[in-house]
Amino acid sequence: MTLADWLFVVLPLLFVAAVAVFTRHHMRGVSDFLAAGRSAGRYLICNAEGTAAMGAVTIVAAFEQLYQGGPAVGWWSTIAVPVWLMVTLTGFLIYRYRETRVLTLAEFFERRYSKRFRVFMGALAFLSGVIHYGIFPAVGARFIVHFCGMPGTLDLAGLPIPTFAPVMAAILSANVTLATMGGQLTAMITDCIEGILSNVFFLIISVAMVALVGLHRIRESFAARPPGSSFLDPFDTFAIQDFNIWFVLIGILTGIYGYMAWQSNQGFNASALNPHEARMGRILGQWRGYARGVMIFLLGMCAYTLMHHADFAALSDGVRAAVDEIAGGDMVRKQMTVPVTLGHAMPAGVKGMFLATMIFSILAADTSAIHSWGSIFVQDVLLPFRKNRLTPAAHIRLLRWSIAGVAVFAFFFSLLFRQTEYILMYFAVTGAIFLGGAGAVIIGGLYWSRGTTPAAWAAMIVGSAFSAGSIVLRQVNPAFPLNGQVLGFLAMLAAIAVYVGVSLATCRRPFEMDRLLHRGTHAVDADGAALPVVPGPPRTWQTLLGIDDQFTRGDRFQSVFLFFWSMAWFALFLGMLVWNLFSRWPLDWWWNYLFIAGIALPMVLSVITTVWFGWGGLRDLRRLFRRLGEIRRDARDDGELPETDRR
Repeated sequence: MTLADWLFVVLPLLFVAAVAVFTRHHMRGVSDFLAAGRSAGRYLICNAEGTAAMGAVTIVAAFEQLYQGGPAVGWWSTIAVPVWLMVTLTGFLIYRYRETRVLTLAEFFERRYSKRFRVFMGALAFLSGVIHYGIFPAVGARFIVHFCGMPGTLDLAGLPIPTFAPVMAAILSANVTLATMGGQLTAMITDCIEGILSNVFFLIISVAMVALVGLHRIRESFAARPPGSSFLDPFDTFAIQDFNIWFVLIGILTGIYGYMAWQSNQGFNASALNPHEARMGRILGQWRGYARGVMIFLLGMCAYTLMHHADFAALSDGVRAAVDEIAGGDMVRKQMTVPVTLGHAMPAGVKGMFLATMIFSILAADTSAIHSWGSIFVQDVLLPFRKNRLTPAAHIRLLRWSIAGVAVFAFFFSLLFRQTEYILMYFAVTGAIFLGGAGAVIIGGLYWSRGTTPAAWAAMIVGSAFSAGSIVLRQVNPAFPLNGQVLGFLAMLAAIAVYVGVSLATCRRPFEMDRLLHRGTHAVDADGAALPVVPGPPRTWQTLLGIDDQFTRGDRFQSVFLFFWSMAWFALFLGMLVWNLFSRWPLDWWWNYLFIAGIALPMVLSVITTVWFGWGGLRDLRRLFRRLGEIRRDARDDGELPETDRR
């Protein structure tokens, strides 16, 4: 690391720290701490949530997947384009969830099912979440240590300690400071700033690394793969283990099933100004991810080429020697292969930019995670047992202590836990402790009036027990033939069957959905004031795309354009599929497709979206501060239900 590298790291971090200090004075109530005062616009949401969703651990996991499975397997994920398109355009789950005006998912469970179920789900979400989050600090700290070329151990008074431990402590201290300073309000604002800066860095890093490695070398390295393990031809990938076509297909199904169920970023679900802004944030988020996606894609390809092309033999020998010295087992060494490779290869300045983006990713994802899990523990495990409400100051103080407690747990878990499988496989099975049954409970609760409380209990018990048993099984027998992705999928299938079956057997009268969703005679505006009853709009072709009378002309254009853009790619996928079933493409054709669809076009779109979302994010930040100065806080808006709303 040169002086230029450290300047690219330190100066942006100081700017973000100054923004965080400024925002703390705008946090004036529990709803601000938990949901940014429900005042966020669409660009603020998609910038901040996109940054928080792509943490350093997720980037390292993506590097693992690319390095082991290559980009060709991902071509099969295009099969899900129509499904994800409708999920996005219709506001699937997020629109109805925002209509409930809840602050946490478990609060929804109390309104829809029962108080006891809320406590159970809060505790289960918290348990699953902190175990899932437990490896985040270790992966992020190890990345910094090995990317920067730090020694593996430090001598502390004659006692050798792993270097990643103090780095991890420093990161967690920064995360706790951000998360407790102003809660979701501070996290959302700093995440947005970090995302805008990162997108600029991503473009520079991507261009620099492709120029360094060379597209011709990437092509040569990918073309040299053995039969059955191609990185170019999707029809020649069936010998790849773990990250294969089945990984992609199961990931699609579980992603739809568990959409919005996972709560590591739950504060964003409640932070939008209204349901329409929440939906538009998700629609715009489809465009924003290009810069980050193309960087991860290109860096993964460059790292593989640096390690396998003859022109970089000296560099790859040095990387292998460095990786062999990493402690923690074979899986940790695999995780760190790409970071070490990039650390050895990146030129001065570019290395600092990449380290800055990774630190931003760590801060954004980890801050949101500890805020979410700490808030869930207080809101959904502790407070339902209290007979009297806390004062806002006492409530926020308790939230801060809970957030700090999550960070302390994560430090010791990361320090002691031995990683035995790929990050994405670990995520699949630990997440399924909660997601195994939660998908059925959430989708059924928001869309099916005949879903019952006994069915919710049964689905969660079956899904969680299946997943918990899988974790134990994988720890006892790492060679078990089914990986975490498959085991998590089986848990979800079991939970769906149980939820539907028990609901049909126990439903005596349909649930009143209008009251839950604040519709009809229960309709309210963005501030919770009652609205007059108005008839719904007539059904047209636009309503099939989720377009209603809240859409402006610009909103309609964005939604319709996204629809045709996505369906054009799906049509191309179908054409390529049929063509290759009858006549297989040569590798040169697949490389040309990869270059156009995976590199050139995303790079052009990245330039556009970086400017577009940078401007939109700054505009929404200005509007957020203006609204926070105008709204009146209600001390009762703290996530606790009045007795009249409890079932």
